Amino acid sequence: MKNKKQPVVILVGPTAVGKTNLSIQLAKALNAEIISGDSMQVYKGMDIGTAKISEQETEGVPHHLIDILDPADSFSTADYQGLVRNKISEIAKRGKLPMIVGGTGLYIQSVLYDYTFTEEANDPAFREEMQKAAGQKGAEFLHAKLAAADPEAAKAIHPNNTRRVIRALEILHTSGKTMSQHLKEQKRELLYNAVLIGLTMDRDTLYERINQRVDLMMEAGLLPEVKQLYDRKLRDCQSMQAIGYKELYAYFDGFVTLFEAVEQLKQNSRRYAKRQLTWFRNKMPIEWFDMTPPVDMELKKKEIFTHIAGKLQL
Repeated sequence: MKNKKQPVVILVGPTAVGKTNLSIQLAKALNAEIISGDSMQVYKGMDIGTAKISEQETEGVPHHLIDILDPADSFSTADYQGLVRNKISEIAKRGKLPMIVGGTGLYIQSVLYDYTFTEEANDPAFREEMQKAAGQKGAEFLHAKLAAADPEAAKAIHPNNTRRVIRALEILHTSGKTMSQHLKEQKRELLYNAVLIGLTMDRDTLYERINQRVDLMMEAGLLPEVKQLYDRKLRDCQSMQAIGYKELYAYFDGFVTLFEAVEQLKQNSRRYAKRQLTWFRNKMPIEWFDMTPPVDMELKKKEIFTHIAGKLQL
């Protein structure tokens, strides 16, 4: 019996592995439109630090869910799920293939699987109490509290992402179940006819690329980009948890030198790449392709295109 689920291509991988360039070439070959799978590229004015694709780099391939929010706005996994599912339908109606490209695993997973979010688990008083605790005792205190109650969620949520840490604690407090338990109880069936492609690379090579990328970001004007946000007094908001921004905030606050901030940014980016790879390998049925140089990009593109075309029977 023919699979009637909507075809969707997913291209994931760690930061700096080369997703952007390959995604453009694949999108052209597949007659696809690209939906960003990055939790921070939704924010306007955060271009350099999030490695946002430029208009020129898109080469005319339509991109969605980029520059749709002010950095002061909040944006949840549930928000992303709803927006992307609508975009998938819109793109399909135009006769194009939807392609999600990015590295925010939980966001992408929420779209592909029949996950419902525990919106009913809501206790504003508890949330306020946790926010006060974060202010008094620090983000690490709350993350340690979560790690004791829900180790799996704690591994998936960065200690500095206080909003998500509090949300996970709030779900446990109100429902008696961890966020991990809620996710495990939900169906693991893919809602789409999804082909999941992952890009990987030798770790030392990837880490060197990350270091070089940070240097290029600084040359491209990352410091003044962050200073504009700092001058707006944007601080306790989701966008400022992004790697590349919080490290330079520490410099502007006078806690570290610029050299120290940049080194911390490189280290945090490398750690993030490691977490991304671990997460994708454990959570989704991905077909991996090695991009370690020297690699013939034309041959690699053909190999991946052939894999996608075979899976989708194009």
